[in-house]
Amino acid sequence: MPSSTSPDQGDDLEACVLRFSDLDLKDTSLINPSSSIKAELDVSTKKKYSFAKKKAFALFVKTKELPAPPSEYKEKWWKCCQQLFTDQTSIHRHVATQHADEIYHETASVLKQLTVTSSTSKTLKSADKRNPFKEDLTHNHEVSAWLPDTSCFSPDELLSGHSNGEGEVLLYYCYCDLEDPDWICAWQTTLCQHLHLTGKVRIATEGINGTVGGSKLATRLYVEVMLSCPLFKDYLCKDDFKTSKGGACCFPELRVGVFAEIVPMGISPSRISYKKPGIHLSPGEFHKEVEKFLSQANQEESDTILLDCRNFYESKIGRFQGCLAPDIRKFSYFPSYVDENLELFKEKRVLMYCTGGIRCERGSAYLKAKGVCKEVFQLKGGIHKYLEEFPDGFYKGKLFVFDERYALSFNSDIVSECSYCGAPWDQYKLCSTPQCRQLVLTCPACQGQGFTACCVTCQDKGSRQAASPAQGSFKEECECTARQLRVPRELLQQGRLPASPGPRPGDDEDGPCLHERPHLPFPNPSQS
Repeated sequence: MPSSTSPDQGDDLEACVLRFSDLDLKDTSLINPSSSIKAELDVSTKKKYSFAKKKAFALFVKTKELPAPPSEYKEKWWKCCQQLFTDQTSIHRHVATQHADEIYHETASVLKQLTVTSSTSKTLKSADKRNPFKEDLTHNHEVSAWLPDTSCFSPDELLSGHSNGEGEVLLYYCYCDLEDPDWICAWQTTLCQHLHLTGKVRIATEGINGTVGGSKLATRLYVEVMLSCPLFKDYLCKDDFKTSKGGACCFPELRVGVFAEIVPMGISPSRISYKKPGIHLSPGEFHKEVEKFLSQANQEESDTILLDCRNFYESKIGRFQGCLAPDIRKFSYFPSYVDENLELFKEKRVLMYCTGGIRCERGSAYLKAKGVCKEVFQLKGGIHKYLEEFPDGFYKGKLFVFDERYALSFNSDIVSECSYCGAPWDQYKLCSTPQCRQLVLTCPACQGQGFTACCVTCQDKGSRQAASPAQGSFKEECECTARQLRVPRELLQQGRLPASPGPRPGDDEDGPCLHERPHLPFPNPSQS
């Protein structure tokens, strides 16, 4: 395995590192101060160490890539130790558990390279010099043409409500072909910093997906800039920006990056394109379709499926009545779910929905490409726009969001339960075990009794750690999550659809893997 990379290889690897930014290796030897250099490093170098470790892992995984067969939608597979891996999760788990020593030594090599530079950021910016457009944006007068004039506003106006939740959070996406996503990345970073916005923005050749928070003035200026930008003005309109109460406090930082997809479905946009989605229905049209579906005497034998494209921890606290909500942890599992349950969709009219609409764009395209559905429809603007028009409509419960608010409330319905006592409860908290990345539903009464973990295993682990604090804070996958079936197979009985979901046994122990602690995953800024 190479211990160094050329500048040309660096760009590809940095993009690779960004895609694996939710990864943390379970190398317990590294958290022992007597055998690890990490404990001896200052804060700045610890960040370099974390970056170096992810880069080393990405390098190793990249050496195991193989082209996937033409019949597969995925572009690549991986082969290691005489085993074939067809998805990223399995190769990641294999490398993390079987090749820790190689990753450790490669990390040390990469770290030595990084310590030569003044900071990791300078290393990343070196690639900009090869792109005159990006260099212009970040280093000369051209940046002023892409930024709003804030000279007429005082700093207090731009920061009003910035940290107390009285500001605003924007959620939006735009599918359009972008020739230079790196340039857009630099511009978005500069723009958000200029307006004191925090949040997450994903950029790819297929478009942009973001959720940002700040003062109402700052978010208004951001929208105006986006609508006037030549790259987006023919695709975006004001109605494409969903707004909710919040602010910069809803995100711990600003994270802007370039990725292969603006929402991670795990399939190259060249294979499944946003340009071939399902039929868009306005909230009013979707409402009528759901009303017609629910009015049928036997929904299980209907020719219509109301399909929730979100993850199970989202649908657990809020969903449309009568929906089919797949028990999956990530949207990247959705294609496999469709493949595994293809019989379910044969000759059906499918009504798809998600938070803000973005997952339905390519999710509907994937389902259409299978050629089994009678028709595929999707809710334009997602649940967010539907609830703006129909707060007391057919969607019951809260709307999960990928920031530190966890959920938005549009109605008083509670559709989920405390995982310990079964009392109505829908307010998520992070598992109390520091190394865990799960969300848990535990009511105040149960919290008062010390039930604050996602499962019994984590509760016991947390108690042991409290008695004997661990030296490190490496994240790890919870055992209850590891036991969960990755892609469920829905049971069909005599041609009938699965029953509409209620709280599912075991769900409360299998909360979502959030990839980062304490905030939610960047790889899907809006997961809309």
